[in-house]
Amino acid sequence: QVIYHQRPALNSPLHFGSRLVFAKDGTLFVAQGERSILPGRVQAQDLKSGLGKIARIKTDGTIPADNPFVGNKDGALPEIWSYGHRNVQGAFLHPATGELWELEHGPQGGDEINIARKGKDYGWPTITYGVEYGAANTKIGGGVTQKAGMEQPLYYWDPVIAPGGLAYYDANLFPKWKGSIFAAGLNSGYVARLTMDGEKVKGEERLQFSEKKERYRDIAVGPDGAIYVLTDGPEARLLKVVPKS
Repeated sequence: QVIYHQRPALNSPLHFGSRLVFAKDGTLFVAQGERSILPGRVQAQDLKSGLGKIARIKTDGTIPADNPFVGNKDGALPEIWSYGHRNVQGAFLHPATGELWELEHGPQGGDEINIARKGKDYGWPTITYGVEYGAANTKIGGGVTQKAGMEQPLYYWDPVIAPGGLAYYDANLFPKWKGSIFAAGLNSGYVARLTMDGEKVKGEERLQFSEKKERYRDIAVGPDGAIYVLTDGPEARLLKVVPKS
């Protein structure tokens, strides 16, 4: 049964977006990339397009009545929850607030963490902390990093980590890590552990779980409190991280 189709269709092999997260009210967040190529990139700011958006739907595919653009007379898609996203690769629902936190690829620079809030614009491609790939002096959006009406990231990386999954640690197996956020890195060769003070990042610790550099694709906290890390590549592995005995 198909409950949701991204619209419009666009022929590109990149930036599909990749996360489905259930909210506490049973609705489903659907993260959608802008497909990378310029015709899709600009649609991240177009409310008539689903590209570069996070949608919120019910599990039967219908639209919640309290979505921010329901009833919009200018043609905005009613499923849109937030917009101005590039390519969301990680997401979790915060256990205390119930809000959706997301991690997305920047271009060359500017990977970022955001809280995806109702009706908010996260700026891509109008504002970014990155530049075009392979062209350090080629700016995106005129090199603007801030603009009125557009949200700033809670945290960003430059140079990039090429993010994978995102997880919040709320278990007890690692007491010192409780309340931390973990961001997997495909290019960096490490998992970033972010220490938090509410919505503010206080510090970053870089963790490697093997002697060789690996591409960390995804990360999750198990019901046992262990951290499970999925690597990417010809010798991909699922790693279980527990305290040293």
